[in-house]
Amino acid sequence: MEHELTLMAVHAHPDDEVISTGGLFARYDAEGIRTVLVTCTNGEQGDDAGGVKPGEPGHDAAGVAERRLAELRESAGHLAIGDVELLGYRDSGMDGWATNDDPEAFANVPFDDAVARLAALMEKYRPQVVVTYDENGGYGHPDHIQAHRIAVAAAERTGIPDKLYYTAVPRSGLKQMFEYTREAGIELGFEPPDDFGTPDELVTSTVDVSPYVERKRKALEAHASQGENIFLLRLPEEVQFMVFSQEHFTRVSSRVEAPDHEDDLFAGLR
Repeated sequence: MEHELTLMAVHAHPDDEVISTGGLFARYDAEGIRTVLVTCTNGEQGDDAGGVKPGEPGHDAAGVAERRLAELRESAGHLAIGDVELLGYRDSGMDGWATNDDPEAFANVPFDDAVARLAALMEKYRPQVVVTYDENGGYGHPDHIQAHRIAVAAAERTGIPDKLYYTAVPRSGLKQMFEYTREAGIELGFEPPDDFGTPDELVTSTVDVSPYVERKRKALEAHASQGENIFLLRLPEEVQFMVFSQEHFTRVSSRVEAPDHEDDLFAGLR
């Protein structure tokens, strides 16, 4: 029995769905492919109203989670995401925060239980393509690493996905963006380390999502409570277009024949 073509992306927090896969969701929905977002945590360790940081007086974790999940629903609407599944785990906070030690934090929950819950969603939706983070979670965030771990384990346990991908940030593109902003006199307030991002030779798949840049921008703006942390919204429109118009991935496994360098994650499946 053939199943409906389906994309599933496994992300850690509300707002993670936009940068690396927002265009993918919008494009594949427009092409008639079912899209599923799994968000693992409720984002409790984000900024509260007025920019109050976690651990500061007045930070209400429950209120932050409620606000961020509402923002997620708005974002999903802009990106035409067909199904949003919430695992509902507690945000672990950034690497090194005291919240990393919370036994209820996503990074610390019983691994097999989390894998079983995600595996059940794979059984439900039967995605041919699954996207998640690499082994380092992109930048070392404990929740991103845990999302990676359970996505890979659930894919292996169920044997359902035909193709598995990690999101990628090509180092050459990152270098180009920072050179552009420096030349334009734009101060971002930080510089990425030399080893940040994905070596270009590991990037197997680049998807053109340029028709959906404005929808990605609106989806990112929907996460207004975290606006202080979303530096891309502070960039000029021409830089945003450069960053938002392509999404990059590393193909980890495939049961179907596909080109070494793809422009479609469903290559070989349609």
